[in-house]
Amino acid sequence: MSVPADYYDMNRVRPEVAAVLDRINQLGAIFAERAYGIDEDASFPVENYKDLAAEGFMTLTVPEEYGGKGFDLGEYAMVGAEIGKFCGATALTFNMHNSSMMWSRFMYEMPHLTAQEKAAFAPLRERQFRRAVKEQGIYSQPISEAGQNWTSKPAQTECRKVEGGWKITGFKKFASLAGYCDYYSIVCTERFEGIEPRHKDTMIFVVHKDSPGLEVKGDWDPLGMRGTNSRDLILRDVFVTEEDMMMPRGIFIKTLPHWPHVMATLSPTYMGVAQSAYDFTVAYLRGEVPGMPPADRRMFTTKRLAVGKMYARLAPVRALWWQAFTEAQGFPSQAQVMRMYAAQYNVMEAAQEIAALAIRTCGGQAMLKSLPLERIYRDSRCGALMLPFTAEIMEDYMSVLALYDEGEIDDAPGDEHGARTSIWRGYDGQKLSAE
Repeated sequence: MSVPADYYDMNRVRPEVAAVLDRINQLGAIFAERAYGIDEDASFPVENYKDLAAEGFMTLTVPEEYGGKGFDLGEYAMVGAEIGKFCGATALTFNMHNSSMMWSRFMYEMPHLTAQEKAAFAPLRERQFRRAVKEQGIYSQPISEAGQNWTSKPAQTECRKVEGGWKITGFKKFASLAGYCDYYSIVCTERFEGIEPRHKDTMIFVVHKDSPGLEVKGDWDPLGMRGTNSRDLILRDVFVTEEDMMMPRGIFIKTLPHWPHVMATLSPTYMGVAQSAYDFTVAYLRGEVPGMPPADRRMFTTKRLAVGKMYARLAPVRALWWQAFTEAQGFPSQAQVMRMYAAQYNVMEAAQEIAALAIRTCGGQAMLKSLPLERIYRDSRCGALMLPFTAEIMEDYMSVLALYDEGEIDDAPGDEHGARTSIWRGYDGQKLSAE
C-alpha cells in the first residue's frame, strides 16, 4: 500500500498533518478488514467512526480555539483521501460530517460578511463546534432531493415562519448517516405567502435526530458506497428556532459561488479509491495480496504496461487535485477555480477508469467478492454522478468560463434549467459588500 510520501512532497506538509496521515494509514489496515462486511451488509461503519472519534479526527477543521485541529481545506482533503484508500463509505460519510464543520468555519471567515452578519453568525457556529468537540456529536448533511440541484433552484424542502421559529417540511434523498448521526444539517427554502420560491431565500438549519416530525425511511441496497446508509429523510412540520440556524439568513446561498472549493469535498474519497485500485494491482502482480498464495505475475508484458498506464493516469490527477486544494480560498481567481473544476472532473472520471483497468489487468480472480477490487470498482462508479459537481456540470462550467467573459455567463446558451446559479462568480469581497 502506497503511503503519502510516495505521492506528496512531505516538505510542504505540516508535521501535525503528517502525523494524522500516518495514523490513518495505521488504522487503515483495520478499516480494510472491516470493509468487506460493511459492503456485504450495507451496514454503517460504526466501529470505524469510533476509532476516528477516539483520535479526535471528527473535528479536523474546527478552529483550534474551539478544541479542533484547525486544518485548512487542503489538509483536510489529504486526510479524506487517505481514509478513502481503505474504505470508501467511511471516507464519504466522514466528509458529510466534516462539511458541516467546514461551512460553519469557512463561511464565517468570508470577507464580504457585514459586522452584523458576523455577530449573528458567531454564537451559531460556536454551538455547532461545541456539540462536535465536547459532545462528540456526529452531523449528517442530507442535501439531495432526487435529481434537483439545490444549488441552482429553490430547495423543494421548505420552511415557514411560525411563532418562535420555523416549521420545516420536505424530504431528502440519499441522506448519508441516516439513523446513525446526532444532527442533520437541513437545507431548505423559506416560503412566503403570495411569492414564488426564491433561491436567495434558501437557509440551513441543524435538526436533532429525535426532533418530532423527523423520520428515516426506505431501504438501502445500492451498487456501491453501500456503507453510507443513505436512506430517505422525511420532515413533517419539524420545528426549529433561531438557535437552530447553522448560519443567519442570506449567508448560505450568497457565499457558495464565492467559496466553491468547499463543494468539491467529495473528491478526496474518490482520490483515495483511485489510489487503492492502483495499489491493489501492484500488490496483486507482485504476489503480495493478503490471503492469496504468492504468485509473481510481473513477467507478463501486457500487465506491466497496464500498470504503467494506470500510474500515468493517476499521478497527474493527484498533482492537479492537490494543487487545487492547497490553493483553496474564498473568492478564488478564475484560474484557481478552473483548476478545481478540472480536478473534480478528473478525479471522478479517473477513479472509474483506473478501477476498470485494474479489473482487466488482474484478471478473473479480481471479480471475486473476497478480494477488495470488486468493491473498489463498484465504489468508483458512484463519484461522477454526485451533485452539485457532477461530471457533466463540471464540463459545462469549464466550457463557459473558458469561452465567455464574466458578464456573459448568465446569458451563455444551454442553461435551460439554471444549473449555473452555483458557478463561480469573480466578485471580490469589497464589491459584493458594496452591493
